[in-house]
Amino acid sequence: MSNASVFLPSYSIGDNVYAEVSAICRPYGKKIVLIGGKTALSKAKSLLLKAIDGAGFEIIDTLWYGDDATYENVAVLKEQPAVQEADMVFAVGGGRALDTCKTLCDEISKPIFTFPTIASNCAPVTAVCVMYDNQHVFKNLYFPKKPANHAFINTKIISEAPRQFLWAGIGDALSKQYESEFSSRGDEMDHTNALGVQIGRNCSEALLKYGEQALAAADRHETSTELEQVVLTIIVSTGLVSVLVTNNYNSCLAHSIYYGCTVLPQGEKHLHGELVSYGVLVLLTLDNQQETRDRVFEFNKQVGLPTCLADIEINSEELEKVLDKVMTTDDIVHVPYEITRTMIYQAIMELEEQNN
Repeated sequence: MSNASVFLPSYSIGDNVYAEVSAICRPYGKKIVLIGGKTALSKAKSLLLKAIDGAGFEIIDTLWYGDDATYENVAVLKEQPAVQEADMVFAVGGGRALDTCKTLCDEISKPIFTFPTIASNCAPVTAVCVMYDNQHVFKNLYFPKKPANHAFINTKIISEAPRQFLWAGIGDALSKQYESEFSSRGDEMDHTNALGVQIGRNCSEALLKYGEQALAAADRHETSTELEQVVLTIIVSTGLVSVLVTNNYNSCLAHSIYYGCTVLPQGEKHLHGELVSYGVLVLLTLDNQQETRDRVFEFNKQVGLPTCLADIEINSEELEKVLDKVMTTDDIVHVPYEITRTMIYQAIMELEEQNN
């Protein structure tokens, strides 16, 4: 038998959650460097300063993470004196900012605490980073040795963020159950993988049940029970699956569709979870899960997530470029049966018919 270590995420959630920062972060030192997106930092910095006031901490610098999650931006941050001097990194923002900081801290062995300002994906608690090249095209996945030391999920800040991020987060989180169940089908799993897949089975129902109400709360810029349940599903539930399962089960065709879309200019116009949610429909169609596909299809229609190529601004000629990229991804390698280009194309065409 081989030895294994599993590092589970820890998190705090609430509309005044930054009050917990001092007690949780104190054992890691005193000097902090804030790194994040410009808008995110403008929303969170004053609250963080208030939270640590008088607690003996010092924010020695505030840095922009760059324009994308790239190894080049990680290299630039490594050379910053404040990064080298700091005891810990506070990573603030969305998935690309957090993934940049997670990669950075893994490479330089510094504690990292995440402060998501949107709920668009599970990056705040995962041990995986989606990395891009300088043309904003997906490059590869980077796997830190463990998740962030702790995530502080401020539901008030998330409720005040543009609605589209929560909307896309719902789309991304919808994939976790269907992808992990599909890619693990027929496998005899060990305890850790089986636990991850089982947690994944709890993801979709909460999103389908509370998604519309959560979005309505976001429209009002208010916190609510429904919003909190959806945020926990997007960030924590899906994040736990990502931490527990092997790479084979963490994503599948829905994410391959997303990576395929990144080769097109319009791939940058549509959010990650928006494109993944379309990929979920492709996966469920390809796998003949018609009843489930129809339920997700109707949910997407209700909340405005894409259900056809026109919704993501892709025409038939461009689809060939998307499929070229899809067929190169590792996400469709460990699957219960071979997925061919023709099968994906036919599933997409069936969805087009469903929209007519």
